[in-house]
Amino acid sequence: MNGLLVPVLMILFAPLIGGLVYGFERIIKARMQRRIGPPLLQPFYDFLKLADKRKMIVHSTHAFLGIMHFVSLWFALAVLLLGGDLILVIFLHLLSTSLLILAGYSTRSIFSHLGANRTAISILAYEPVLILIAVSVFMLTGSFEVASIFSYSEPLLYKMPLAFIALLLILPIKLKKSPFDVAEAHQEITGGVELEFSGIFFEAIYTAKWLDYVFCYTLVYLFGANNPLLGIGLVIFVFLYLNALDNSSARVNYKQMLRFSLIVALPIAFINLLLTILHLS
Repeated sequence: MNGLLVPVLMILFAPLIGGLVYGFERIIKARMQRRIGPPLLQPFYDFLKLADKRKMIVHSTHAFLGIMHFVSLWFALAVLLLGGDLILVIFLHLLSTSLLILAGYSTRSIFSHLGANRTAISILAYEPVLILIAVSVFMLTGSFEVASIFSYSEPLLYKMPLAFIALLLILPIKLKKSPFDVAEAHQEITGGVELEFSGIFFEAIYTAKWLDYVFCYTLVYLFGANNPLLGIGLVIFVFLYLNALDNSSARVNYKQMLRFSLIVALPIAFINLLLTILHLS
């Protein structure tokens, strides 16, 4: 029972944790740009402000898909934190993103359609890498269960450093950070799929981004799982890495993003899988 307390609390408070991470990220970004920046709780102030705005919807299906995107992402995070099947977690996360893509296609907005197209291309860029990493974990630990990773004799970072590098390369795509923020690209497509959401329905999309932070940083933590200090150190390192990259690089186009993933990140993940197999044979 005590072993479940921490994961359950993290699941319940995941939006709060993600919002604090996002608020701290905005402070770090402001400091990097020599600005004062917003307060730590600014994301929650924005949340309350959105709740007070008039609810306008394109149609009921569009609003429903946005809410289900948030709910399914929270469910995927819950399975991850409870030590469930890693492949199931990846596919639940894919389902969540697919619902957002369908929401984008369900409107008549050209920007929403472009955002849906680019989000689908982003999936092609990072999803195969995540699956190869999961298969490598299975080959090493003998199980897809996240709980088995925590109980493994050594941190994954020591056994699969290339897998960690591959994860580092795709996280900016997953979190829509520069230079791979093509799915939102506010200067080009004014937010993409999130454009047609407003009020409480936009809150679902806004808060889902916070859940994505917790989801991705939990994946990072897994590489130091049975060594909490190493896991926390990796999370801090990746947080600084993502913000430094986001503030120092210009956006590439979607073709360059996909080419980078298929030519660089995917081969690294595949080589990691081969080395893991050879090490075990």
